[in-house]
Amino acid sequence: MSKRDDERLARLAKKNAEREAQPKSEKAARYDSTLRRKPEDDKDLRSFFDEMKKREF
Repeated sequence: MSKRDDERLARLAKKNAEREAQPKSEKAARYDSTLRRKPEDDKDLRSFFDEMKKREF
């Protein structure tokens, strides 16, 4: 890569870093009303499934 390409890439990276990330929405739920919404984050439930992932069956 030439020096000019490196400078352009650095400017583009800086521009993208300054841009605010858009939150991702659930596209499937928007189009399919039969899908259930994801439940709110439950700490007990989360810890239970984290433990289950660690186990070998």
